[in-house]
Amino acid sequence: MARLRNFLDRIHPLFAKGGKLEKYYAVYEMVDTFFYSPSDTTRTAPHVRDGIDLKRVMIYVWLATFPCMFMACWNTGFQANMAMADMGLADVDGWRRIPLHLFGVGYDPTSFWDNFAHGLWYFLPAYMVTFIVGGLWEVLFAAVRNHEVNEGFFVTSILFTLTLPPAIPLWQVAMGITFGVVVGKEVFGGTGKNFLNPALTGRAFLFFAFPAYMSGDSVWTAVDGFSGATPLGIGATEGIAGIAAQVTWWDAFLGDIQGSLGSTSTLAILFGAAFLLYTRIASWRIMLGCVIGLVAITGLFNMVGSDTNAMFGVPWYWHLVIGGFAFGTVYMATDPVSAAMTNTGRLAFGILIGVMTGLIRVVNPAFPEGIMLAILFANIFAPLIDYFVTQSNIRRRQRRTRAAAESAPDTGGEPVAAAE
Repeated sequence: MARLRNFLDRIHPLFAKGGKLEKYYAVYEMVDTFFYSPSDTTRTAPHVRDGIDLKRVMIYVWLATFPCMFMACWNTGFQANMAMADMGLADVDGWRRIPLHLFGVGYDPTSFWDNFAHGLWYFLPAYMVTFIVGGLWEVLFAAVRNHEVNEGFFVTSILFTLTLPPAIPLWQVAMGITFGVVVGKEVFGGTGKNFLNPALTGRAFLFFAFPAYMSGDSVWTAVDGFSGATPLGIGATEGIAGIAAQVTWWDAFLGDIQGSLGSTSTLAILFGAAFLLYTRIASWRIMLGCVIGLVAITGLFNMVGSDTNAMFGVPWYWHLVIGGFAFGTVYMATDPVSAAMTNTGRLAFGILIGVMTGLIRVVNPAFPEGIMLAILFANIFAPLIDYFVTQSNIRRRQRRTRAAAESAPDTGGEPVAAAE
């Protein structure tokens, strides 16, 4: 590492102001701060001192997604291998078949390695396209604006990838992350200035631009010609009886069900949540608010009931483990930039997301999933929520001040000590 440090120090003048490669300083700074902590310090007030910088925050969030990445690879391969076994296929078509055979990987759904490796050849290309295309946009904007490349894209890239269907075309992946980075973040000034979650913005773009590739029964298993609905899709037509006939609650909790790459396993997501809460990166108030809101609205629907809408009868504890609710609650809703900033506001922000998720899932038949639109909707209202919380705190403090002034003894203008 000493050699790397010396090399970076030696080429630094080329990228510094006045150097031949000055306009590429953002690229140099990105590489330098990836390996070493920056030496810059705050020299003038006001400033806030903390033991963790933005780079470490983003790396912690990235590490917290590892359980979901692991499940994304295993479950994608497991679902594909199970489908192939059901269809009596001995092989699959396409370019992914060749690398698997080179490594001696088969398509046995009972083999952990076969499942993991098969899923990896779907997850890895999507992640690499996301990282490369999105990273190029980040570097381009940093170079034009002459500021450092922000590490926030580490989180955006992996979260965006984990929300995608397994076999989505890679050109759509490139378009989605381009929209998310450019329109969802950079046009507003970059990290810290965006009011929408960039990863969800990119996924929303794909959802509405290419609905046939982002929804339906044929996009969740990486085998051509296989059709299978997610538990939420089944619930929209058959209710809780249809869901329970296909999967158990434990299946949904563990994550061996159809769905987006990384959002099927509530267990894996809880491991990530525990890490984020332990490191105090994510807000427990937002997570708690999301759960409270979803439980409350779905409990109300359960009590009301419906003869025409089967989703009214799906219990709250099923809503917690099917679809992307857990993933959105832990990784998307807690985005510190686009979420509410005040403590009370964070709880209200989470409750709004939970309520909106339940409403979209149950009442709106066009969208069996609801967490994506619910978070984007709450992102828009986050500043307003903080405004009302702040104004409420101001009014409460004014009342306390007036009450203290009215209860103070009247000394007739004399000091209190003299009056006594």
